[in-house]
Amino acid sequence: MSTTAPWHPDILDGYESRTLHLGTDPDGEGEVEATLVRRPVGADEQVSGAVLYVHGFCDYFFQRDMADFYAARGYAFYALDLRKCGRSRRPGQTAHYVSDLAFYDAELDRALEIVHAETGQRVLVSAHSTGGLVVALWSHRRHLAALEAGQRWDSHVSGLVLNSPWFDLQGSAMLRTVGTQVVRAMAKAKPLDELKLPAGDAYGTSLHVSGSGEWDYDLRFKPVESFPVTYGWLNAVRRGHARLHRGLDVGVPSLVLRSDATKFARRYSPDVDVVDMVLDVAHIARWSGCLGNAVTALPVPGARHDVFLSKQPARDAAYAAVDRWLHQWVRPGEAQAELSELSGLSGLSGRTSSTTSNSSS
Repeated sequence: MSTTAPWHPDILDGYESRTLHLGTDPDGEGEVEATLVRRPVGADEQVSGAVLYVHGFCDYFFQRDMADFYAARGYAFYALDLRKCGRSRRPGQTAHYVSDLAFYDAELDRALEIVHAETGQRVLVSAHSTGGLVVALWSHRRHLAALEAGQRWDSHVSGLVLNSPWFDLQGSAMLRTVGTQVVRAMAKAKPLDELKLPAGDAYGTSLHVSGSGEWDYDLRFKPVESFPVTYGWLNAVRRGHARLHRGLDVGVPSLVLRSDATKFARRYSPDVDVVDMVLDVAHIARWSGCLGNAVTALPVPGARHDVFLSKQPARDAAYAAVDRWLHQWVRPGEAQAELSELSGLSGLSGRTSSTTSNSSS
């Protein structure tokens, strides 16, 4: 059973964190832990909701701007560094490695329990890239479990905000067919072996202050050239993709944000500042409807892979889209009756509704 240590000052100045002890790693790399981070609520701040943020691959939580955005709207802000990621990685552990994305359910469940207990609020779950896939699958499983128990998942979680979620494997169709079968076979034989991928620092250089970016973060946790990709981890992701493509019901409304263009590049040039150079945005658009319930899918012109780390105009547009969506779907007070009524008509009956848009306005 997982246990939780007390809050203590975090590596991010002014924030606090606590360790979630998760026991023995199912993948055989010792004891595993996750780290829950929170932005302390100011004396003059009112709390009417809560947010739990989950990072992607080669990432961790450092985004103060995001936390301040939600705090200004009455949300207590928390973030989770998953096992073997960021603050949570321990000596001898393979960065970000899991052989099954469902292993993350343990820390997600525990984090949700803590956030709900501390705030007394339903929790908006926000996630980026691989984290978006992880959270969608977790929400689907927990929604179905709640239904079986005669409960409502939306009494715990108010919605999902997915920022460029990884919904399919980028690259040629051959990689998604024959390539996936090769990955599956290698994952059985040598799961910790690394794929031989071309080196590239374009994305990291576009973000970090040491390159051409405006963001200062710990390069030990988010290196410019990324961490190696292992066969076992990629196989877990591909299994997650396959499950998503069969259709989920996450049980709550979701907002999916992405760039309006993709351009893959290994080395930095200014034109990659306004595109997703990591994922194929057409895949995100194609598979967003598989989330079930009410899905709002919005392209953000000029956005990077992480839309909230984009250049200022695109970043402002992304936050404005979140504002509009919150007001429509998840705002506290009078909107809760509307949300509960809609959830009763769609998610709990097994039917789904989908809202899509071709612009961010």
